[in-house]
Amino acid sequence: MREYLEAFDLFTEEEIDEYLALTTTRKLKRHEFFIQQDEVCDNLSFVKSGVFRSFYYSNNEEQITYCFTFQDSLLMAYSSFISGNPSKENMQAVSEAEIISIPKSELDRLAETNLKWLKFLKIIAEKEYVDLENWIFDHQKDKAQQRYLDLIAKHPNYIQEVPLQHIASYLGITQRHLSRIRASISF
Repeated sequence: MREYLEAFDLFTEEEIDEYLALTTTRKLKRHEFFIQQDEVCDNLSFVKSGVFRSFYYSNNEEQITYCFTFQDSLLMAYSSFISGNPSKENMQAVSEAEIISIPKSELDRLAETNLKWLKFLKIIAEKEYVDLENWIFDHQKDKAQQRYLDLIAKHPNYIQEVPLQHIASYLGITQRHLSRIRASISF
């Protein structure tokens, strides 16, 4: 977490220490939820280890995976986090995981007393927007095979922990189609 905050090149060691003193560490078992639909996300978390998937239920109650969150990334149901409204998504550990969390109330307090934290929150908001835009564009323009190759290229060490049904759902294809894609790729 310290290295993650240092990478922003915004904070002094003392500011980072103050932040870290407000955090808690939590271990999650495989299949355990970080947040479930209709809960309010009131923590900003950092994935120290593990992989999470974000999903929602379709009209026919099918789970649709739309995002994976990997180690060294922030984890939150962002629209719930910023609005205080119940989440429309579920975030579940797909492997053993460990997260470092800070309550939104403490982060808001830091932002009220130090503009650097406000800038940090602005950077996070911008990143969330860009990530969402990229996801939309990629899912509209790239074929499933290309999206699969991109996922493997970006996260080769972690993708092996993700069950194939979640990867297929993320790609918007059946498991059978994913099997054909995997068989056609030679590494």
